Amino acid sequence: MTAKYLPMREIMAQGAVMPILTVADPVAAGDIAKALVAGGIKVFEITLRTPAALKGLEAMRAAAPEAIIGAGTILNATDLHRAMGAGAQFGVSPGMTPELLKAVRQANFPFLPGIETTSEAMFAREMGFKELKLFPANVIGAIPWLASIKPVFPDLVFCATGGVKPGDVLAHLSQPNCLQVGGSWVTPADAIAKGDWKAIETLARQAASFKRPA
Repeated sequence: MTAKYLPMREIMAQGAVMPILTVADPVAAGDIAKALVAGGIKVFEITLRTPAALKGLEAMRAAAPEAIIGAGTILNATDLHRAMGAGAQFGVSPGMTPELLKAVRQANFPFLPGIETTSEAMFAREMGFKELKLFPANVIGAIPWLASIKPVFPDLVFCATGGVKPGDVLAHLSQPNCLQVGGSWVTPADAIAKGDWKAIETLARQAASFKRPA
């Protein structure tokens, strides 16, 4: 039976802030997911940067079936299929290659390709992707970048990721083409190490309180 996925734009609309997690211990992953959901977060991403990531993704899906959980740092088709096999409901990459985007299209899988330049935006759009990850946001000056390219690519929308802090969120979301920001501050490493799930729940409430301007 083929899995059914929500469209990427619909996933992005579930919350203005998408927490980005790096999990070293799959045992803790389920508790993190439950804390995020308790704080009002519906969508979050676990990066494939540790050996525990795929097991962590499976644990999160089991602990928080109401959440929409994606896999990040997908670099190639092998990563894509491993993430899908572990139950990822969408994917995120820091960049893109033709081979990766072709694999995503063949899988009919919701995906945020990472881009940094207008040429990359054009290529992603040509490949059929209109929801993109703008990365690294803090390096390229995401806010003026988004404002500048809106008239050129009115059909593209972005999740700005990379160095975005709570104090920066509303400035990013004020750009009409920025539907979402990604941030790792919601799940700090020290809170995870201490098992301080209440602290993560509190940070999740803060993240969930951000809204895009009407």
